[in-house]
Amino acid sequence: MKKIMAQTERASFGSKIGMVLATAGGAVGLGNVWRFPYMTGENGGAAFIIVYIGCVLLLGIPCMINEFIIGRHAASNTARAYSKLSGGKAWKWVGMLGVLTGFLITGYYAVVSGWCLEYVIASLTGQLHGSPDYFKAFFSDFETNPWEPMVCTLAILLITHFVIIHGVRNGIERASKIMMPTLFILLLVIVVASCMLPGAMKGIDFLFKPDFSKVDSGVFLGALGQSFYSLSIAMGCICTYASYYTRQTNLVNTAAQTCTIDTVVAILAGLMIFPAAFSIGVNPDSGPSLIFITLPNVFEKAFAGAPILGFVISFAFYALLAMAALTSLISLHEVSTAFFQEELHISRKSAATIVTASAVVIGFFCSMSLGQWSFLEIGGKELFDIFDFVTGQIFLPVGGFLTCIFVGWFIPKKIIKDEFTNWGTLKGRLFGVYFFLVRIVCPLCILAIFLHQFGLI
Repeated sequence: MKKIMAQTERASFGSKIGMVLATAGGAVGLGNVWRFPYMTGENGGAAFIIVYIGCVLLLGIPCMINEFIIGRHAASNTARAYSKLSGGKAWKWVGMLGVLTGFLITGYYAVVSGWCLEYVIASLTGQLHGSPDYFKAFFSDFETNPWEPMVCTLAILLITHFVIIHGVRNGIERASKIMMPTLFILLLVIVVASCMLPGAMKGIDFLFKPDFSKVDSGVFLGALGQSFYSLSIAMGCICTYASYYTRQTNLVNTAAQTCTIDTVVAILAGLMIFPAAFSIGVNPDSGPSLIFITLPNVFEKAFAGAPILGFVISFAFYALLAMAALTSLISLHEVSTAFFQEELHISRKSAATIVTASAVVIGFFCSMSLGQWSFLEIGGKELFDIFDFVTGQIFLPVGGFLTCIFVGWFIPKKIIKDEFTNWGTLKGRLFGVYFFLVRIVCPLCILAIFLHQFGLI
């Protein structure tokens, strides 16, 4: 009997700050560092930031509130939450899609997170010194190595596992309270150091000087897509974390705070990267090549006159990156852990073990597809890229679109309003705006993103 009661008793966050930091940690990830700054610089600088903030208000916050409402109302894992609110109808499969998406992303995201961990070690041991060709070869040799990436993947998954098995308050919340402030401190230190370099103003201008001539429909759709993916919409993370919220949690304020933290981190990442890059005349690109090839070279040259400072900055950057990856990995892991724990009626530790072991297997095949097992491909894409494409380009927009339809057109409006206003204890002045966005605007925006990425519009 005690065992059954322990399984059915719902955990919750212990404090408001812990709840916000955990939710924001789930949103803040590698995309904030390697995609947002580049998109900003290439799409009008400050003009893109303005468009992006508009997209967060238009799409990000309403979609986040959707998942908050579903998660808190059902107080269950993502799959069961949708099932409860749909009365067991076909909408339950939208929740299953969210769990599957989070499960698959956990596996291949752990590989990239492992790369970050390897570069923390490499910066500490003084391996990140050399020419641009050296950094390119260093990453290529590591990426294609049959065992080194998997050791790092296993290590970061074990750290994640350790956090998860300690539960919501003693694991996720406690880790978030440590890692998120540390992440901000490291970020600010690097920003200050980067902006003090000679010629740094060119990078600041590149990032913040508005160029409205570059703003077209493609920029709007790119900003919409970035807001959607950056905030971890439709991965199951937000819905799962919301299931641990109390009835007193102000969902609108929490969504606004989470989106603000995520956006600030993304902008600060730009201030960290562009001034340093422009100080040595390097125009940074996007993606893994920026993080693992371009930036080591940037730090090497930018701080050539102060090697000790260069060492500190390089280590701080990769420590920051590893923590950003880890906070996201924890939230992704929790999606599947909560699912297995509740659906299989097993302990949290057993559920976490299933997820960790599965992620190791997925990570192994994804990692090997980039090196020794290049035959693991479909349509000319490595298995790693297949996982990224299917989850990011198909599952996320489909899940987000269906969730908007589910909340806006299927769930009784009274339930939505009760959750939005905390059962009438909040004024809920923006409810009408929110409900209109969810019913009409958000589905159309997500559909536009989906069609645009396949070149249909």
